[in-house]
Amino acid sequence: MKNKWMRAGSILLALICCVGIFTACGKDDEVLNLREPKKGDTIAVMHTSMGDITVQFFEDAAPKAVENFLTHAKDGYYNDLIFHRVIKDFMIQSGDPQGTGIGGESIWGKPFDLEVVDNAYNLRGALCMANTGVPCSNGSQFYIVQQGKLTDLTFAMYESYGYSFTEKQKELYAEYGGAPYLDGGYTVFGQVVSGMDVVDSIAGVSVDSADKPLEDVVLESVEVTTYQPE
Repeated sequence: MKNKWMRAGSILLALICCVGIFTACGKDDEVLNLREPKKGDTIAVMHTSMGDITVQFFEDAAPKAVENFLTHAKDGYYNDLIFHRVIKDFMIQSGDPQGTGIGGESIWGKPFDLEVVDNAYNLRGALCMANTGVPCSNGSQFYIVQQGKLTDLTFAMYESYGYSFTEKQKELYAEYGGAPYLDGGYTVFGQVVSGMDVVDSIAGVSVDSADKPLEDVVLESVEVTTYQPE
């Protein structure tokens, strides 16, 4: 997301136009982020240099993004990549073989389009595709939302930038945290089911002026497996 990828300072303005495309495509009122994984569901364990992060997927809502991520994971594409962009109280980002924020590609060798439904949110722990700010630009980069709970004051600040939120959004983000101003502009294709403490630890490392960790935080591998409840 560096430069032409999602810049935190420009998001508040750039996504004002994106909120309007947050479409009513969901099949029901179920919030996918809050869905509990079931035995046999496909999950992935991100083995990082700071611990493991386990995620579940929303194949029904974002089939292309899920296929892209899982295929890359199985092929070892994500092995030994760094988290090249980290912003405390916002998100952590990886998936770029160049480690610059401008590299990487999809499994199809070309960008693919947004997959946006109205029951997948940028809640805290959401696994999402990074893009360049235009609809058809998903590649290999992804981010995990780390932002905490929002207050009335926070919502008022975002609304002063021109955003508007539904009552449903306000309820969800007040209770679970996250980045509601990203809804509609980025593909949400999964959710952290364990390891948010690791996400918080990564988000808390020291970074340079480009939000790159001063000491590499490495995504050592991504293990694709199935969920087996204890």
